[in-house]
Amino acid sequence: MTARAVIFGCEGLRLTPEEKRFFGQVQPWGAILFARNIDMPEQVRALTADWREAVGRDLPILIDQEGGRVQRMGPPHWRGWLPALEQCARATDPARAMYLRGRLIADDLRAVGVDVNCAPLADIARAETHAILRNRCYGETRADVVARARAMAEGLMAGGVLPVVKHMPGHGLGTLDSHLDLPVVDADADTLRKQDFAAFRALSDLPLAMSAHIVFAAFDAQHPATTSLIMQRLIREEIGFDGALMTDDLSMQALKGSLDQRATAALQAGCDLVLHCNGVMAQMQQVAPVCPALDGTARARCDRALAQRRFADGADIAALEHEFAQLLQGNVA
Repeated sequence: MTARAVIFGCEGLRLTPEEKRFFGQVQPWGAILFARNIDMPEQVRALTADWREAVGRDLPILIDQEGGRVQRMGPPHWRGWLPALEQCARATDPARAMYLRGRLIADDLRAVGVDVNCAPLADIARAETHAILRNRCYGETRADVVARARAMAEGLMAGGVLPVVKHMPGHGLGTLDSHLDLPVVDADADTLRKQDFAAFRALSDLPLAMSAHIVFAAFDAQHPATTSLIMQRLIREEIGFDGALMTDDLSMQALKGSLDQRATAALQAGCDLVLHCNGVMAQMQQVAPVCPALDGTARARCDRALAQRRFADGADIAALEHEFAQLLQGNVA
């Protein structure tokens, strides 16, 4: 059965009978887990199995497990992490530390049936970057961000987890929280092309990306990138990204209109997939009908992304944990 161009969440720790029926009928491309869905490892494994049984296929299951402030799975059952910016400041080799972070996060995720992680971030931190994002960033220069984001992505993939680079084409100049308001960036086109957009251009070969709910006034003063034809064209043609592009969460207040209007606008602008996270059935029933079955270019991009799923590399996890601890202590030989 062909999947629809949507990713949904669910409300609780297991799928309800109503959710199972709905997801089986709708056939979302993927599912996403949040803290409300996480309790014990056995429970998460059962939930991911529920999802796949409900749709009758090995659908991708996503999570936001950046580490630091954004981690849906944490101690005591899973590893805890410093904010990325703090980790990079501490580590003697920040890029290697980000690789190990990705590889160890993948170890936690694959053990419970999660195979897509909404990371790395390629947003460049500035002094004015909103606090909701700043310490989640990997650095303050384009070169540092690219090297560390590449390393994180490679660590995830080595552990059998697909990365989702975000927030394309760059959220670092945003001074508002897009969960609550619409950020508007007034930087000139040349600066954006040489800095924020260039970071994503260097990572444009990654299989999946998430859009930014942010206005770039130099290009399109009316629409955030998620629903902007102009910005979507820039992402494809200038940045050169030809992977599967999903929206950030439709429920964020940076977007205007009803949920079905937001989904329609994002798909018409050029996003391949829409993301609806809160698991509220009435909202999902509003969104699903406007999300078509994947076909054409969008389906090809999504199929190429999933074709890159692979088994973990069999690394010595204890040795990687030791190396990571040494890097943060600053005493690697």
